[in-house]
Amino acid sequence: MGISLECMKLKAPGSGGRRSAAATLSLIGLSALLTLSTAYGAGSKAELPRVTIFASPEAGIFSNAYLVQTAHHVVAIDATLLESTSNAFRTSLEELHKPLAAVLITHGHPDHYNGITNLLNGETVDVISTKAVDRVIREYDAAKEQQWRPTFGAEWPAKRTFPNHTLSDGGSIVVDGVTFTVHDLGQGESHADSYWVVEAGSRRIAFIGDVVLNHVHAFMTDGHSTHWLQNIERLKRELKGVETIYPGHGEAGGLELLAWERGYLERYRSEVASLARGSTTLSDDQKATLLRTMEEYLPNKRLEFLIALGADPVAAELKSEAQ
Repeated sequence: MGISLECMKLKAPGSGGRRSAAATLSLIGLSALLTLSTAYGAGSKAELPRVTIFASPEAGIFSNAYLVQTAHHVVAIDATLLESTSNAFRTSLEELHKPLAAVLITHGHPDHYNGITNLLNGETVDVISTKAVDRVIREYDAAKEQQWRPTFGAEWPAKRTFPNHTLSDGGSIVVDGVTFTVHDLGQGESHADSYWVVEAGSRRIAFIGDVVLNHVHAFMTDGHSTHWLQNIERLKRELKGVETIYPGHGEAGGLELLAWERGYLERYRSEVASLARGSTTLSDDQKATLLRTMEEYLPNKRLEFLIALGADPVAAELKSEAQ
């Protein structure tokens, strides 16, 4: 397909229909924890594109993945972390009875791409990201596995599938008349962030990855919180008029999601700066103080373990900026 032209068009499948393996997944207990919902536009339920939200449970660190239905296809955006969640995500795809046209990746953290292999289930499908996201996935995948496999054990997918096509900033694909356009954000929550805007007629919706973790404690460990804040300001401008914003974690909403994330990041950075006082690291006691403070700011346990993990990278970032 003409990916070098940065525009790939897919039409209705032939009369042969889609190839689909029978769903054999048994998810005893897990199914009760998964959140699966369908978001419709401002019109009837028949309005397209139609978004199915797959929200992972706590074991899958609350990451979201999405199935976007066009007239005759489905496009997946991100793909969950675990064996169990990605198999359940595949089952959700099969229940739509449409072929998978593409998998689009927002950024290179494993909770958004680990499950691609199970989602594809042997099918040959375009997996698409920006060049920077592709580079980060390939560069850090082995280290991420070494770091996190001891925690997740057999739930960590043994085989991960990486992008097989990349797009430059502003590149797009078209599926059944629906346009999916990627925008490169550079460093932010991760070492390379991007977001996808989906357009059909006058409708615009956006999938912004972990630019927002809506009412979920943030992953600060990549140490680019200043760039992250700049990206939020950029999206406040670029997403004006967008119907719905779909984040990497937490519930969908509007531009208010960006304001919420900015407030969280600013508070986190302020607390780290106050505790570090120019140092590049925090002591265990200081991290415990940071944990208590941020849990007061966001009084839930959704990824609270990330609070202490990000303390030293943010302290080092703030120290570097002050020099």
